Amino acid sequence: MSFRSEPALLSLHGVRVLGGPSASAIAERYGLAPVDVREHLLDAQAYGWVTRHDYFGETWSLTDRGTAENERQLAAELDAAGAREVVAGVHAAFLPLNRRHGQACTDWQLRTVAGARLPNDHSDPVHDDAVLAELEAVDAEVQELGAALTGVLARFDGHTQRHAAALARVRAGRTEWLDTPDCPSCQLVWIQFHEDLLATLGIPRGTDS
Repeated sequence: MSFRSEPALLSLHGVRVLGGPSASAIAERYGLAPVDVREHLLDAQAYGWVTRHDYFGETWSLTDRGTAENERQLAAELDAAGAREVVAGVHAAFLPLNRRHGQACTDWQLRTVAGARLPNDHSDPVHDDAVLAELEAVDAEVQELGAALTGVLARFDGHTQRHAAALARVRAGRTEWLDTPDCPSCQLVWIQFHEDLLATLGIPRGTDS
């Protein structure tokens, strides 16, 4: 049976995974009530784990103490769920997919013309179709990894589904859903999935490439 995280952990963890979110964004991601998430974040603020920002509406970021506390909670949860071996195995399988995904996103932004790498103006449908076909192949493999993770830790549910949904929008002509940071695009969701794996295993960002 999949292990279900406590709302307080999800509220703190959501700040890290989503990267400077509102309480509502965290609530939507994990199926929680926004008022409850905000209460948990206010508690975390009192402990010095998060900082509140009010420039463009209320958003939250982790402090160094909060990052350490988040990783402590995640490590304890991982052991309580008996999920460490599964998550470590998924991370190992994720790494080659991560390289392919990163290359495909680069190829979406740039293409080779007369031997030079230039910004992709999307005037070559053959090039763009090849990029999307590669992303779809990667997506098919990562769906299996997502299912394995969700089988042991329920909080991983949603990452791969959101990636597939964004990719379907790109294939339907909504090209902004591939790499824009203003919506849950393929690239943004992928980054969040990777961050979730790193945080869960306590692996420093940038050391697993």
